[in-house]
Amino acid sequence: MTRPFSSLSKKLYLLFIALLLTLLCKVSSAGATPPDLNGGVNNEYTYEEQVFLRGKPERFSGKVTKTESEQKDKKTTTYRFTLTGPGEKDKLTRSVSYVTDVKERLDKGQTTTQTTVKTYSEKINFDKETFTLVDYQLSHGIVSDNRPASDYYSGNLVGRKIYKTDNDTITVHFSGRNVGYENFWGATETQIIDYEMVSDRGTALITSTVSDSKTKTMKYEPHDPSLSSFTGGHAVISQRNMIGEYTYDIPYGSGTGKANVGQEMVPKIERLIVPKFRDLAKHWAKDDIEKLYSLGVFDEKSNFFSPNTPMNRYQFTVGVLKGADVRVLEPPKNTRAPRKPVYSDLDVKDPDYLYIESAVQKGITKGVTATKFMPKGYLTRAQAVTILIRALGLEHRAPTPGYKTSYTDNSRIPNWAKDSVYVGTEIGLIYGDTKGRFNPNQTMSRAEASLLIIRYLNFLEKDLQQNYRDDMLFFE
Repeated sequence: MTRPFSSLSKKLYLLFIALLLTLLCKVSSAGATPPDLNGGVNNEYTYEEQVFLRGKPERFSGKVTKTESEQKDKKTTTYRFTLTGPGEKDKLTRSVSYVTDVKERLDKGQTTTQTTVKTYSEKINFDKETFTLVDYQLSHGIVSDNRPASDYYSGNLVGRKIYKTDNDTITVHFSGRNVGYENFWGATETQIIDYEMVSDRGTALITSTVSDSKTKTMKYEPHDPSLSSFTGGHAVISQRNMIGEYTYDIPYGSGTGKANVGQEMVPKIERLIVPKFRDLAKHWAKDDIEKLYSLGVFDEKSNFFSPNTPMNRYQFTVGVLKGADVRVLEPPKNTRAPRKPVYSDLDVKDPDYLYIESAVQKGITKGVTATKFMPKGYLTRAQAVTILIRALGLEHRAPTPGYKTSYTDNSRIPNWAKDSVYVGTEIGLIYGDTKGRFNPNQTMSRAEASLLIIRYLNFLEKDLQQNYRDDMLFFE
């Protein structure tokens, strides 16, 4: 005979089930991805999209929730919409679950996904007409190149929806693509989807373009009182917004036109530690150095930064990984064997050692010989730009070998650095001197290296967003 739960046991059981559901089916907040595939946008409070089933754009808005659960190499994503339309009785309810098969190719540093529809239901009620979704087919494939400092991805999709009313059947064929990136400083995805809507009334063509973007920016906040231990400090401001536009050609309805949507979330502000260097008051790199210190990129123990002294290879490499919050390798657990460094002149007990080992494993940097890293060796311009471009994963964007860079001292650039120098110049990370020379073997000062890391972080924050969003959108 099964004993009934006591009151306490029942409460503990329900608490356990709630915790389990929280772990298995959590609300997703990572990355930047437009909600579903309807061209809609949302913020913390409101979702909106345009519906064209009656031959004209009709704005529906309300609530959307997104939940995700993962099991081995499968991920299930469910969207639930409860929206109201322009009319008093207009209502849209939709629930769609997608199942995604994930395949990681660790040997290639890439991930592929294939998404299909698992379950669906949708009903749109107008005053005298109801549209019911009776079929939904989708195939959506994405490949992601998982680079150290930023993931880049691209996808293609094709699908079909069929709606029925009392008097008509509307078939919506759609196809499109999405591109995006994600890193510590930002994430953007842009979707462009073409819809062909076929019914007894005729054929309508609709294109939705929507972009979801997250960014982090640093802002200096002055501290006005004069009787204080510091004069100001930096804050990181996290922002997210979505913009979208529908263009349509509906011969039997509204004709041609455009409809825009847009939502913006409330920014999040995080204050950072305050730098107190005493040798930067009038230095040209003061702002850049203090930003990096506030971010924890340079964890100096002294009140003197010594900006004009040479930067070493060890600290620069660690700074590049810390600045982009690159995930480092975890130390082995439950092992009695002493850990061996990747190079003989490195110390595994150094608190930043795993950043160097991770940089070597990810192909960001190498030793100067097969056994030596030269951690205290002075950083050259060629080494610095090579580390940054490899962290971004862009070294393969250089032309076919045999090309020449635009620098007058092209012949002095080492072969191992030439691709990175070319790409770094193209994206604005590095420049030549007044005589058009790159000076690849010139030692970089700590101030010059700080400026270069700031440019690298600005690229992750601003340039990628420009490329993946503004360069693709042509909104008026």
